[in-house]
Amino acid sequence: MPDISTINGVAEDNIATHNGATASTVASRNGDTWQHTTWTVATGGTITTIGDYKLHTINTTTVFTVTEIGTDDEFQYLVVGGGAEGGDQFGAGGGAGGHRESETGGNLTLTNTSYPVTIGAGGSAATGLGDDGDDSIFSTITSTGGGGGGTYPNGNGNSGGSGGGAGAGFGGTGVGGAATPVTSPVQGYAGGGGCNAGAWRGGGGGGGNSVGISGTTSGNGGAGGENGMTGSTIVRAGGGGGSGAYGTPGNSSSSGGAPGGGGVGAASGSGTAGTANTGGGGGGGPNNPGTAGAGGSGVVLIKYKFQN
Repeated sequence: MPDISTINGVAEDNIATHNGATASTVASRNGDTWQHTTWTVATGGTITTIGDYKLHTINTTTVFTVTEIGTDDEFQYLVVGGGAEGGDQFGAGGGAGGHRESETGGNLTLTNTSYPVTIGAGGSAATGLGDDGDDSIFSTITSTGGGGGGTYPNGNGNSGGSGGGAGAGFGGTGVGGAATPVTSPVQGYAGGGGCNAGAWRGGGGGGGNSVGISGTTSGNGGAGGENGMTGSTIVRAGGGGGSGAYGTPGNSSSSGGAPGGGGVGAASGSGTAGTANTGGGGGGGPNNPGTAGAGGSGVVLIKYKFQN
């Protein structure tokens, strides 16, 4: 049977009663199916309206509650883990937090219930090898925190949502951390290797869209992942830049963090932090005494249709 869309020019969703009965309880009229459309209502985070959709931006750990589930029960999402800290001496860039999204992984089907949301903290306050970022979690989606950046001598980067770069050192080069766990689609990329000559530069941390660059090339962080849920494309989960400084000023160098919140490696002083709520990796610290940048915290976005 065909569905009823209007009665006497009035949209069926706007009809409250029909022949004395509550319209939502009437299944058919004159043999035609009356398909009542309901819309999702939810709370949690900062809510904005984008056309016919509601977008919840969640920057701190909280609860996302579906108070009414609509006929359309599919939800778009972006879940970004916390970025990692860079290494502190001849340090590498920290890896970005894992970047998982419905644009590549498919929408979630939710029910009328509450969902805890965990926002991963960025790695910080470690000595030597950078501190890993923490995981961000929503429903069945977990985005792994980034892997800490390596440090002198020849320190390998840690594995994570994206891997940390390798620190520079004497007599050899370290290996950038892997992006784990490996999933399809992937949530991040490996960190770059370190450099033990010239710039004495650590490798860049991996990002949500590409590997970190080796210190022998530039030490820049890997590019972040793109997402368009806000209505425009925004880049998050950029890898942190590697850093190194040794000998004359001509040997000093700093490397850029990737677009998407990655911190910049330092030629002197301190690496810069990854940007909060992007999952960006922190920049590596320079020669002793070196101070690395902290990783940026993660974020969760949730989007659903609430009207026609």
